[in-house]
Amino acid sequence: MEVGSVVLVWWWISLIPRILSDPSDEACLTNLSKSLEDPNKLLHNWKEENFAKPCNDSSSNLRGAICNNGRIYKLSLNNLSLRGTISPFLSNCTNLQTLDLSSNFLTGPIPPELQSLVNLAVLNLSSNSLQGVIPPVLTMCAYLNIIDLHDNLLTGPIPQQLGLLVRLSAFDVSNNRLSGPIPASLSNRSGNLPRFNASSFLENKDLYGYPLPLLRNRGLSVLAIVGIGLGSGLASLVLSFTGVCIWLKFTERKMALEEGKISHLMPDY
Repeated sequence: MEVGSVVLVWWWISLIPRILSDPSDEACLTNLSKSLEDPNKLLHNWKEENFAKPCNDSSSNLRGAICNNGRIYKLSLNNLSLRGTISPFLSNCTNLQTLDLSSNFLTGPIPPELQSLVNLAVLNLSSNSLQGVIPPVLTMCAYLNIIDLHDNLLTGPIPQQLGLLVRLSAFDVSNNRLSGPIPASLSNRSGNLPRFNASSFLENKDLYGYPLPLLRNRGLSVLAIVGIGLGSGLASLVLSFTGVCIWLKFTERKMALEEGKISHLMPDY
């Protein structure tokens, strides 16, 4: 082999770590780090100099990051008391299969840019203070198997498009501020697709429909209605009784007056 060829081969070998460490992952981590606040300094090794090469084949020197074939495929930053927002640049981690940011203090919206994570199977953003709507474009993540958004401040309807995710086997949006009807595409799915019971939708004041109990969150509870009925009946009874008493008293007084008149007109014998 000629010297030139040897040099060329060596040059390509030297580039392999850079190729495996995709620049998209670097942008993903850099921007995510900037969007997060870490008051307890638990992500002490999340430094800019480590983002250029976050993966060494299947291992990573970044807490919560797991690599596969030189790319980040799992981010588990749960229960770290993190604050801040979710960076839309997470979409650059195109090999990501698991994103777990649960049990933190994150605010702001769920970025619709997450639709670019076409390999994502697990999305767990539960137990935060996220606001805004659930992005309908999440249906672009066709491999989603788990969507867990419970215990947040999310508003608006549940996108019916999410029912098109045929791999979806776990779904939880309980304890939010969602409204409108529960899509049949999630609660009454056809064929062998998993159906989600009431526990997936509870504690959303203005959310209604199957599988939630009738009248739940869209009016008064049965007990409240019975109570109001009894209260109304009692009030009607009291009013009726009062009216009868007043009428009797008025009648009695009128009769007394009439008797007085008659006695006055009667002749003395």
